[in-house]
Amino acid sequence: MDTDAFAAVHGAEWDRLERLSKQRRLTGPEADELVRLYQATAGHLSAVRTAAPDPHLVARLSALLGLARGRVAGAHELRVSDVVRFFVVTLPAAFYRVRWWTVVVMVLWVALAVVAGSYLARTPAALAQVGPETELEQYAEDAFAAYYSNFPAPDFAAQVWTNNAWIAAQCIGLGITGVFPAYVLILNAVGVGQAGAIMAVYGDLGVFFGLILPHGLMELTAIFIAGGTGLKLFWTALVPGRRTRSRALAQEGRSLITVALGLVLVLAVSGLVEGFVTPSSLPTWAKIAVGALVLAGYWACTLVLGRRAVAAGETGDLEEDLAGHTLAQAG
Repeated sequence: MDTDAFAAVHGAEWDRLERLSKQRRLTGPEADELVRLYQATAGHLSAVRTAAPDPHLVARLSALLGLARGRVAGAHELRVSDVVRFFVVTLPAAFYRVRWWTVVVMVLWVALAVVAGSYLARTPAALAQVGPETELEQYAEDAFAAYYSNFPAPDFAAQVWTNNAWIAAQCIGLGITGVFPAYVLILNAVGVGQAGAIMAVYGDLGVFFGLILPHGLMELTAIFIAGGTGLKLFWTALVPGRRTRSRALAQEGRSLITVALGLVLVLAVSGLVEGFVTPSSLPTWAKIAVGALVLAGYWACTLVLGRRAVAAGETGDLEEDLAGHTLAQAG
């Protein structure tokens, strides 16, 4: 495609669309013309992106369509119904669509953590490489448990939430590399396995599970979701299916950002459990029960609301008026 010739042929339409978009009042025929030109220009942009993605022309048409879209659709104001829809439909659907990625990551992560922990616990020479025996004993007898009570609960919960949310966002944002999520998951699994091995050899494995399970059930699940979500984006880049690669990545990327936003909320709940429940004086079984209820609530929302939303055609992506309409192109 000769972009200069293409712009010369359609330039008058684009200029007219710009004038109508900036015009304060429109008659009925002018409003119809605005909509027609908006749809035609969207088709022009799609053709340019496909045949000859000239950056200047793409930027010009994108800006023009953004201006026209605001006039055609009006400004989108946040409504209570939008918030409700996000939590009841959009977010559960996004979580549901990555459920199998989450489960696969979880199984592999647990297997790696168990293997790493068992190997260290049964191999004194390998455990000695972690640190001197006196330091390992101090960690098992004092430092591990003290970690959860050294800071005031609100401060500790905020710190944990911020750290985990940042890790989850990185797993998703850098998921297209395929390397970063795998690196984070492997590092995390080996670290937990190492802590378990130290507690098993020098301390009390029951204390380890009693402290890590109340918040860890949901917190680790959130990391599995983030890792699986990032890997799903990587897989989409490799195998886009019947969509173009750019369109597949755009659609999946927007829905996966929905997952990232949801994980911020999920990790906030997990942080509250870690800050207030884990170091509390509640019996161990009660602490674990709280963590299990939080995890059950997540899966119930995902499997019940998410399944229903996906069955109705929801993908977790933005609605068309926000994500942008796509017009089919022939030839």
